[in-house]
Amino acid sequence: MGDDASPLLPFLGSFEYVLTVIGLVYTGKFLLEGLWKLITTARAHLWSRLWNKKLVETYGKWAVVTGSTDGIGKEYARELARRGMSILLISRTQEKLDKVAKEIAEEFGVETEVVAVDFISGRPVFEDVARHLQDKDIGVLVNNVGVMLPHPMEFELASERDIWAHINVNVATVPVMTKLVLPGMLLRGRGAIINLSSIAATYPIPLMGIYAATKAFVDFFSQALEWEYRGSGITVQTITPSYVATNMVKFSDLIHKPGMINPTASKFVSHAIHTLGYAARTAGYWAHGIQCYLVERFLDRWMFMYGNYLWNSYLLHNMKKSQANSRR
Repeated sequence: MGDDASPLLPFLGSFEYVLTVIGLVYTGKFLLEGLWKLITTARAHLWSRLWNKKLVETYGKWAVVTGSTDGIGKEYARELARRGMSILLISRTQEKLDKVAKEIAEEFGVETEVVAVDFISGRPVFEDVARHLQDKDIGVLVNNVGVMLPHPMEFELASERDIWAHINVNVATVPVMTKLVLPGMLLRGRGAIINLSSIAATYPIPLMGIYAATKAFVDFFSQALEWEYRGSGITVQTITPSYVATNMVKFSDLIHKPGMINPTASKFVSHAIHTLGYAARTAGYWAHGIQCYLVERFLDRWMFMYGNYLWNSYLLHNMKKSQANSRR
């Protein structure tokens, strides 16, 4: 038997060698990718804090922020004003816009303007927006405005208004607003466009399918835009946060209550603003960056989808339980 097996030994030895080489290559690739991720993360979140970037000189005088009377949008407006930029606030409610504009003008001593439009209405509202953008040195556009289902639910339970709101607000607003400001930025050879996507864009999410799909559009569009305009003086940044404690997630105390993993909008933006010009695509906040890395690096699609189905089902159950208890 030994004589019969001997011809296989050289082959087995060669096969073992090939497997060893493949293993070393894969391990090296894994380590290099991890090291590169560590370096880029440190550059975005640590190195960027060593330099006080002058946004007006770098990008231009005016910042345009959509969805700017609450949550992340409001905090972006405040942080940009803190750095000397004049702020054009675009949101739905005139009263809230006037209040936020007054607060920003008084606290930071910058010029403010407001545009009250409901992006759910679609194409007609952009004519009014375009008029307010005329003859302004638009330095930064923050495409933040967005909607989400009131809570996790099966698609058949979503209203037609919810569906159109996701399409008109989450999807259409991003390229149309970009189209309005981009020609001027290119003419001046400077500017920044910040697009708010989500970790939800990574894979489909059951019970939040339409929201995740719209954020995937923003993610892909923004990355393509960043590639197209490299070297033009235009910075395009994609932000992919996880849960932030805003009114959008008020349906559940589990994620609406601020913590290390789900920061307040103020804390989130205070981190994210430093990454502008240092990271083309970032979670914006260090804890969310870890989440995104783990999800993208180690979770298969089915694992992510199944995990989120269980999580959203639990959030829905918890919400219904809380509502039942409050009625007692």
